[in-house]
Amino acid sequence: MPSVLVTGASRGIGESIAARLAANGWDVFAGVRSDQDAHKVKGESSRITPVILDVTSSEHVAALGDSLPERLDAVVNNAGAVVTGPMEAVASAELRRQLEVNVVGQVAVTQAVLSRLRRSHGRIVFVSSLNGRVSFPLLGAYCASKFALEAVADALRMELKPWDIPVVIVEPAQTKTDMWHTADASMEQMAAAMTAEMRQLYAGHLPGLGKAIDRTRKTAVPAEKVAKVVEEALTARRPRARYVVGAAPKLLLSVATNLPTSVRDRVLRAVSAQPSRL
Repeated sequence: MPSVLVTGASRGIGESIAARLAANGWDVFAGVRSDQDAHKVKGESSRITPVILDVTSSEHVAALGDSLPERLDAVVNNAGAVVTGPMEAVASAELRRQLEVNVVGQVAVTQAVLSRLRRSHGRIVFVSSLNGRVSFPLLGAYCASKFALEAVADALRMELKPWDIPVVIVEPAQTKTDMWHTADASMEQMAAAMTAEMRQLYAGHLPGLGKAIDRTRKTAVPAEKVAKVVEEALTARRPRARYVVGAAPKLLLSVATNLPTSVRDRVLRAVSAQPSRL
């Protein structure tokens, strides 16, 4: 049976990917960050083996060699974090954390398993985002990490071609995960971390983020839909370089990436309920 490492598998998209692949005959090694999460995912299927893996921990990444089977057919780099706020107010430590989780950690895991994938002619999947190609206000740090992740994947795809190792990017839009249940609290924490001066300067911007969160809760797609696309990327005879999840995101991406910059900016500010004048 094929085997796969899925990072960020304790909840949300990663949990759905692990469950779907296990149900369809894959031996899944589920990267989780705690013993509690390990116990939870282990109970979901006999085909799921938890692996303690914080992708920002060099010790955890180094230990993968002892946790994985000699034959590994795929890795799904799904672990991620979201840092919000106006770029002027994002603390350097938060920006570093954003990039460490969403970019550096993904590369570290991929490097750790590449020798196994080279032997099996396996596949690499990166779970990116629509925000990997379209940047939105107040999501600059997150979008920067996804843009960077897509650049990494594009380079890897070309570099690994001689070994017949496909590298695939999956681009969901907003997805129904735990993140949206706690989004209001996260936004309050973000605002509280800003200086009083920054809160005053961006007082007209922050309510738009709240509106965007409310809208997302209503329009987000189930995580299972993303998992289905990931499975397609892993099993297609000739996988595409990119899979956009859903018809509406495909339309938005097509329109947004072909508009003149000034027009696109106006559209994205409007969609994000952001002011154009103070």
